[in-house]
Amino acid sequence: MTRSDDIRLISDDVTVWLSPATGRLTSLVVAGHELLTGGARFGSFPMAPWCGRLGDGELTVDGQVHRFERNDPPHALHGTVRDHPWFVDQCAPDRARLTQRLEPRWPFPGEVMQEVSVRPGELTLQMRVRSDGPAFPAQVGWHPWFRRRLGDDGADRALRVDFSPAWQEKRGEDYLPTGERIAPTSPPWDDCFGMPDGVDVLLDWPDRLRMRMRSDARWVVVFDHPEDSICVEPQTGPPNGLNTTPHPVSPGHDLVAATTWTW
Repeated sequence: MTRSDDIRLISDDVTVWLSPATGRLTSLVVAGHELLTGGARFGSFPMAPWCGRLGDGELTVDGQVHRFERNDPPHALHGTVRDHPWFVDQCAPDRARLTQRLEPRWPFPGEVMQEVSVRPGELTLQMRVRSDGPAFPAQVGWHPWFRRRLGDDGADRALRVDFSPAWQEKRGEDYLPTGERIAPTSPPWDDCFGMPDGVDVLLDWPDRLRMRMRSDARWVVVFDHPEDSICVEPQTGPPNGLNTTPHPVSPGHDLVAATTWTW
């Protein structure tokens, strides 16, 4: 579903609708096929300054505990930037750049930028987090909800996800990684996988479309529990990574990551 103020980006066989009100891709049409699940909670949204679950909604920096809304009790989910307005810095027919201040929802002064660009056969998403003051830990990632079936496709044409991770983060009863790395298991998944050479995943809708997702991020979360959607989420750290594998951001030392989807 698109809104009247959404931005349309178009190039040859791809049309993207981007919402400045939320920072989400509300639609991704490739070769006539809508790939994203529609609705206010869905599409594809940016995750920053953390991805997935933040344990108990707490972050400790220099001995100080910062607490966030536990919107996935008992955890805080998917960062602070989704579903909040973004400022449109640049906009062209095939490219847009949006920015959002991190505070007051985040206790450190800084900004997140996302750029969305299209070209024939390709969509590229990039995010950057910068600090305006003290160093703080950060993550970025993307949370697309892909439709399992395109149109009225039957089970034989349902989306297949193919990838070869080096490990799987063992998940505890609290749904956070335990710190142990295990051999990848079979689906169903609500799990995080490590790909140290960069995320590389093939999404295949048989006889319809094949899309390759690559990223310089080194973790990917796959969530395939819903009947109508599968989420494949490249991100720069595992769930609760702000506390376990922090990536420091400081003035002049931004966190930058990108993902490119080709078909």
